[in-house]
Amino acid sequence: MNDIHILVTMPQHAVFRTFFDADAMAALEHIGTVHWNTLGRQYTQDELGAAVRGMDICVTGWGTPVFDEAVLAQADRLRLIAHTGGSVKPYVTDAVYGRGIRVVSGNEVFAESVAESVVAYALASLRQIPYHSVNLAGGIWPESFANRGLLDRSVGIVGYGMIARYVVGMLAPFHCPIKVFSRHIGQDELDRCHMEKAELEELFATCDIISIHSGMTPENHHLVTRELLQSMKPGALLVNTARGAVIDEPALCEVLAARPDLSAALDVYETEPLPAGHPLEKLPNVLLMPHMGGPTVDRRLAVTRSVTQDIRRFLAGQPMSCEISRSYAAKMSAY
Repeated sequence: MNDIHILVTMPQHAVFRTFFDADAMAALEHIGTVHWNTLGRQYTQDELGAAVRGMDICVTGWGTPVFDEAVLAQADRLRLIAHTGGSVKPYVTDAVYGRGIRVVSGNEVFAESVAESVVAYALASLRQIPYHSVNLAGGIWPESFANRGLLDRSVGIVGYGMIARYVVGMLAPFHCPIKVFSRHIGQDELDRCHMEKAELEELFATCDIISIHSGMTPENHHLVTRELLQSMKPGALLVNTARGAVIDEPALCEVLAARPDLSAALDVYETEPLPAGHPLEKLPNVLLMPHMGGPTVDRRLAVTRSVTQDIRRFLAGQPMSCEISRSYAAKMSAY
């Protein structure tokens, strides 16, 4: 395979080292001749076009310029794009698929890690872990507790993609009854996971925990309306690790302020970073996280191993486990 040329666009800085240790670099170099980005920064669009000339495979990361027509015009040998991130939407255009270039990504590895964060955020909120940790550090020992658990609690899943499927699997030991709002889920999947399909109105009004997993498409902008938020049952928890704009954020702030019985665990926001002085900062019933749901840093090497293995499969003419089809890429979030 020594005549295989592989371009890695990720600059060799601190983030690079979380994806590529010595073993990961050696594994890629065993496949073919690897051309590393040694600029210390991301390629510009023009630089990417020049760098991809003569390359069979391109390994991309966060911040790589988009593979538009100008770049692809110079990609005379490119056959595979292997993205070390999750969504390929910001990098891979429809023209990539039009040229027959295959695409893989770390989406499944990312999805499992994000699902882990959903369960973690739910447990932290329900058991009031941050609240009691801060109080105890300040010398306050509680006289009573109002914490709750996840066992046997009803869960509503809004949107059913890869992350949601992992969440459902991770909830199995908690034996939670689950309702799902999805435009695409089939009855076979509902039966397999012992779930019930529900409209948003029913889901918000009846579930103890609601987890958002809808992608950021035009039709999903403010999918979660003020009316849905107001209809949440007493003591309900809302978890969002999807995209901030799926929820009407101003309405969320007002509803949480008016109903202290409700709580929210948020990892994503309409504007990121969260602006200083944002109303969410003042609400005691909100767990705020800085869009770090996944993957955890220790899982990044797993992403690299996964896409490297798919590069081997591609070159051997075998099916790839992490391939992103044209139709699936079209449904991915752009950010």
